[in-house]
Amino acid sequence: MVVSRDKAPTAQETFVQMAQAAGLRGRLLVTIGMLILVRLGIYIPVPGIDRAEFRQAIQSSNFGSLIGFLDILAGGGISALGIFALGILPYINASIIMQLMAAAIPSLEDLQKNEGEAGRRKISQITRYVALGWAIIQSIGISILVNNYAINPGPVFIAKVALALTAGSMFVMWVGELITERGIGNGASLLIFVSIVSTLPASIGATIDQVQSNANRSLVAGVIILILVFLAMIVGIVFVQEGTRRIPIISARRQVGRRLYLEKSSYLPLRLNQGGVMPIIFASAVLFLPLTLLNFLPNNEILARAIQYLRPGGWLYVAVYLALILFFSYFYASLVVNPVDMAQNLKKMGASIPGIRPGKATSEYLERVLNRLTFLGAIFLGLVAIIPTAVEGATRVTTFQGFGATSLLILVGVAIDTAKQIQTYVISQRYEGMVKQ
Repeated sequence: MVVSRDKAPTAQETFVQMAQAAGLRGRLLVTIGMLILVRLGIYIPVPGIDRAEFRQAIQSSNFGSLIGFLDILAGGGISALGIFALGILPYINASIIMQLMAAAIPSLEDLQKNEGEAGRRKISQITRYVALGWAIIQSIGISILVNNYAINPGPVFIAKVALALTAGSMFVMWVGELITERGIGNGASLLIFVSIVSTLPASIGATIDQVQSNANRSLVAGVIILILVFLAMIVGIVFVQEGTRRIPIISARRQVGRRLYLEKSSYLPLRLNQGGVMPIIFASAVLFLPLTLLNFLPNNEILARAIQYLRPGGWLYVAVYLALILFFSYFYASLVVNPVDMAQNLKKMGASIPGIRPGKATSEYLERVLNRLTFLGAIFLGLVAIIPTAVEGATRVTTFQGFGATSLLILVGVAIDTAKQIQTYVISQRYEGMVKQ
C-alpha cells in the first residue's frame, strides 16, 4: 500500500492499519470487549425491587427530568437499576471535584504542576478514593429512594443495594482505566459516549412510531427540520471544538559554542472553547437543584414557585441558563488556563509575543485574549444548549427529550479525540515501517 509520509493518514490507510497492525488491532479489540462488558452489566438487575412500580413512579414524579438527564450519561442504567447503574458518573464527579480542589489547595496544585509523573499518579490515586466516597453517597441515596419500591424494604435492603451499586461503579471505573491504558481513547469518555449512543435507537424508534401513528404532514416536516438542525449543530460543534486562536511567539537568539541559532517563530494555541461541555453540565445541575430539593421539602412554597418560573422553555429559564453557562465558562477557563503561568513559562524559555513585553504585560495580553475567546465560546454553548429545546417545542417532536446540547458536545468531542488517537497510532505504524525498510 502506497502512503504519503508527509500527510495525515487517509481513511483507507487508517482502516487497513486497524485490520492488519497487530498492536492497533489488539487495542481496538480490548476497547470493544470492555465496552460490551459494561453494557451487559447495566442489564443485570439489582434484586428485590418492583420495577414496574418504580418505572411508573419515575414517570409521574418530579425526579423524572433529573433521572432522565442522568440516565443518558449512565446509558439507561439508573432507570433500569442494574448493578452498573451509576456507571462512570462517580469517577467523573470525583475528577471535577479534584480539578476544583487543585485550584484551591496549594499542595494539590504543586502535585499537579511540579511533581511530574509521580505527582500525577498520586492525584489519580486520590481521585479514585474520592470516586469511592462519592459512589457510596450516591448508592445510599438511590437505595433510600428505591426502598419504597422494594419487595422487602428495610435497612438490609438498603445495605445490599448500596453495596452492589458501589461495587459496580468501582468495576466500571477500573474498566475505564484499563481502556485508557491498553485500549484506544480515554476510557471514561468512551464509556459516556457508548451510554449516550445506546439511548439513540429507542429515541429513533419512538420517533418513527410517532410519525406512523400521526398522519399529519407537519409532524414529518418537524422531524426533518429537527434532524437538519442536529446535523448543522454537529458541524458547528466540530468547528468550535477545533477552533483555536494562534498567538505568534518568537524565540530569542541563542549562541551555543561558535554556532548562533537565529530566531524561531512559532505560535501559542488558545482554544475557543476551553471548558468543553463542563459549563453546560454545571448550569444544568444548578437548574435541577430546586427540583431535587422539592422532593425532600415537598411543602416549601419558595421552591415550588421557583420551579414554576424556571420551567424549560420559559424566558426566565432561558435567561438564567445562558447566564449560568457564561459564568461557568469563565470559571472553568480560569481553572484550565492561567495567563500568569503561561507568561512565566514563555519568559523562562526565552520566548515572547511580538510587540508585547515579557512578564506582566504578556500575562495581561493573554488574559484579554482569553476573556474574548471565552465569551465567544460561551455564546456558542448557550446557542447549542437552547436551540434543541426551542426546535423540539416548535416542531412538537418530543421523542429526543434529554438528547440535546450536552449529549451532542460529548459525542462530537469524544469522537474527535478518539479519531486523533487512532491516527497517531497509524502514523507511528507508518514510521515503524519506514525504519524496517
